[in-house]
Formats: sequence, structure tokens, C-alpha cells
Amino acid sequence: MAKALQLPIIDLSSPDRISTANSIRQACVEYGFFYLINHGVEEELLERVFDESKNLFSLSLEEKVKLARKEHRGYTPLYAENLDPSSSSKGDSKESFYIGPLESITTHSNLNQWPPEEVLPCWRSTMETYYEKVLTAGKRLISVIALALNLDEDFFEKVGAFNPPMPFLRLLHYPGDLSDEEIYGASAHSDYGMITLLATDGVGGLQVCREKFKQPQVWEDVHQINGAFIVNIGDMMERWTNCLFRSTLHRVMPTGQERYSMAFFIDPNPECVVECLKSCCSESSPPRFPPICSGDYLKERLRVTYAS
Repeated sequence: MAKALQLPIIDLSSPDRISTANSIRQACVEYGFFYLINHGVEEELLERVFDESKNLFSLSLEEKVKLARKEHRGYTPLYAENLDPSSSSKGDSKESFYIGPLESITTHSNLNQWPPEEVLPCWRSTMETYYEKVLTAGKRLISVIALALNLDEDFFEKVGAFNPPMPFLRLLHYPGDLSDEEIYGASAHSDYGMITLLATDGVGGLQVCREKFKQPQVWEDVHQINGAFIVNIGDMMERWTNCLFRSTLHRVMPTGQERYSMAFFIDPNPECVVECLKSCCSESSPPRFPPICSGDYLKERLRVTYAS
């Protein structure tokens, strides 16, 4: 049985931004994960979003496949993904629904797919409210992450990461009644982008492996703190920081209980160039990766994710 990991708790409302930045730096170097509290997203809104997520996944498969994923938006059924390409499993035992950038930040919002209002009348408005609230919290967090990297707090805005950003909200449902052969709800993976803000319904299963290149792998449980986001660093931020900040392997193990979660991925504008930060390299630690456009990097990573 995996032991529980005691992650750092970061208070986004703290007036001492330098102290908060130092705590974030330590968390990202040591764990690549931390809890985020006082982020500005009300618990009442979180509850409403979970309710609406359950309403969506409770629809018949016939209704859900009418919203099948196109352009990385919409519904993905059970086993459609395998987040660990080295795994021999038939796919991850979860279903999901993606929501991409809204009208407020991009001209491509028509790519999003929404359930009909006559089926789920409050669904779209609830998701849009949540999306915008979490994006605001994420931008505030990234400004403190910039300070943690000894950069100006508006650094990522100045390099075009948010002009506009490409955030995606992913609703996830893990069925509780799995057969013995289905090992993973989400197989071992690291996230691809900058940062992820995760909300869960409190059901366990999330595990992290801090040393992804060591064998045998040691997995530790991550428990939910009510009202907190679980934040993790993605591969792109690890690349930006020359591996100073770690993008940590994680997975979801079945517990026998139905589980819902919501992952909010904050990725830069596709044209934003990701190259080693000057504060993260030196003669003794030269850049490990060449510069690359965010969009090209993500396109290649996503290409190998889907089993179908």
C-alpha cells in the first residue's frame, strides 16, 4: 500500500508574495506538486460544477457520442486514451469531456461542443463560469511562479504566453465497477503543458512518483484537501526551467469507488517560443533542450496519447 505524501500548501491570498514564491520554488523543485488554497474559486461553484459533470456522464452513451471529441473538444469514451504508451492495457478506464478556449479569450470558441440546453439547461453557463474563474486563479499563480524563477512577475505575459493562452478544462469520470484486468483509471504519465489545477470529489486514487527515472518506481498517495486545488508542473514548464522544476509522473488507481475530477490545463499561446530561461542555465548547467514553439511541442505529445 502506498504511503500518503505530505505536499506543501500554498496560500494564493497571502500578501507576502516573496515568501509565497519561495515556497512555490521549493515545492516545484522537490515535488512538482502542491496544494493551492484561497484561490478565489468558491466551494459552492465547485459543487455545482461537479453536479453538472455527473449529469453529463449520466447521459446515455448514445447521447454522449453525439458530442464525440473533435479538435480536442468534446466527449472521449472509456478506453479511448492510453496515457502510458509503454502499457499493454486496452486503454485507460475513464471517460472525459474537453472544453477549450471560450469566446472571451479566442475567436475559436465555435470549436467547443455543448450539450443541448433542453437536455442540460444550466450546463454551459456553469462550465463557462468555472472556466473563467480557474483561469483567473491560474494567471495569478503563474505570476508568482515567475517570481519563484527570479523573473519579473509579468514575464510570461511579456513573452506572449497569454496572448491569448490555450487553457483546456477536462471533466473526468472513473467508473467504480471495474474488472480485475483493468489496472489503471489513468495510467502513469506527466502532463504536457505549463501547469495543471486539479479539483477532485474527495475519492482517492491519485498517486505520484517523484523519481520518474529510478527503478523500481515508488508511488505515493495524494489526498484531497477540501476546497484546495492540487497543482502540478507540466513538461513544458520543466523544459522552460531546464529541469529545475520537475514534471512529476502521476496516475489514478481504481479504488472500487466511482470518482469524478476536473483538470484545468494552462498552456501558452501556440506561437509562444519555449526556451531555457536565463535564470535557469549557466556555464555549468547549459540549456538541455532547443527552443520550440508551444503549439508544435503539444501537437507531437498529443499525437501519441490516443489509442484510437
